[in-house]
Amino acid sequence: MSDNQKTLARAKTLSGIGLHMGRRVEVSLKPAKPNTGFVFVRTDLEGNPRVEALANYVCDTERGTSLEKRGVRVHTTEHILAALVGMDLDNVCVELDGPELPIMDGSAKYFTQAIESVGLRKQEAEREYHTIEEVVSYTHPETGSEMIAMPFDRYQVTALVDFGTKVLGTQNATLKDLRDFKTEISNARTFSFLHELERLLDAGLIKGGDLNNAIIYVDAEISSETKDKLKKAFQKDSISIKPNGILDNLSLRYPNEAARHKLLDVLGDLALAGTRIKGKVIATKPGHFVNTQFARKLQKHIEMAKHRLVPKYDRAMPPLMDIGDIMARLPHRPPFLLVDRIIEMSDNHIVGLKNVTMNEPFFSGHFPGVPLMPGVLQIEAMAQVGGILALSQVEDPENYLTYFMRIKNARFKQKVFPGDTLIFKLQLVSPIRRGICHMQGRGYVGEKQVVEAELMAQITKER
Repeated sequence: MSDNQKTLARAKTLSGIGLHMGRRVEVSLKPAKPNTGFVFVRTDLEGNPRVEALANYVCDTERGTSLEKRGVRVHTTEHILAALVGMDLDNVCVELDGPELPIMDGSAKYFTQAIESVGLRKQEAEREYHTIEEVVSYTHPETGSEMIAMPFDRYQVTALVDFGTKVLGTQNATLKDLRDFKTEISNARTFSFLHELERLLDAGLIKGGDLNNAIIYVDAEISSETKDKLKKAFQKDSISIKPNGILDNLSLRYPNEAARHKLLDVLGDLALAGTRIKGKVIATKPGHFVNTQFARKLQKHIEMAKHRLVPKYDRAMPPLMDIGDIMARLPHRPPFLLVDRIIEMSDNHIVGLKNVTMNEPFFSGHFPGVPLMPGVLQIEAMAQVGGILALSQVEDPENYLTYFMRIKNARFKQKVFPGDTLIFKLQLVSPIRRGICHMQGRGYVGEKQVVEAELMAQITKER
């Protein structure tokens, strides 16, 4: 069963005030094409510049996650990114007419509701996941904050919070399944300690804040001077502290709302890795700097895995197709049948192998003293594997043939000798339409890539 990408069914617009700059901003969430990812578009600037939601564009993590590309900045991105991830989206353009996303009530609730109000649309392209296969970690030596990702069959996140204060104490929260995001995490609001709030006010930040979009924990005795400063900043006649140690005008939605909000931030910041994750993440004392550093590390792991792309082959496992199945599907016969096994196949990719032996007929005439598998036959073997994928799309493959239309960007990187096991992986570049199959293929021996090419073929009914 395929797992397809999703975008919004239609556009949705909402507006609010930016927390730090205090400006009203209008945000439009718009559907995007497959494989777009999440992109911010500054409609208030000439040319509507775009900033992709990727960790390498993080420029500042002071009280929020800011992105910058070619001098264009977008501030406080984490809450809307958490909503996009938590609501199971893959491709969305976020257009805004200012530099900062609105704080709303300090949670992701209003973004979540906006997404829910327009619904989701399934797209043709399949989702791409990065599966955590070994423990990946990041530790901040000064704070002791730590992020760990470990193997797991789905995306699960736990946040552990300990600021060393009596008023907040130690808290934890876990999101076992993204389907629980809306009810369990989306409406957890941001929070701050009073001493942090004073520092931000003195720095001219949080101009858009009030007592309804942030939980303020009072971790020290509040002076009359501080009360006057807060009354002026929040335009209140009086300021008081509730018995649970928070400023007035709001009530906690959960006893562990702080931990739930930190988890929300982790979800939003880790979206900057750029690819869906299958793995369990444990965040101890998370913060935007640690979150985004970990997202950057994950992004590098993902990029390395994409470049490596070496399919795993367990010789003890039975193949998906043996030589008999292959001969029932392909018209080729020995000595020109160059595929021995198919070990993996989905709607858009296939993995097959060729055992290169000394008794191959081409070795008798191709460099007999230094037997090498000819590059053109490596391409032919790759194409035969791709042909099986192409023919899997029709109901009666035995009545069809596949013909080359184009070979592009063929490269031969290593020699292939007798005794090598040549493993091919081919991926559809685009869905098969009107019998045209466009594939990117790579061949490996062991951990090394030996050949690659972009292939295009046509499926025709010949028999």
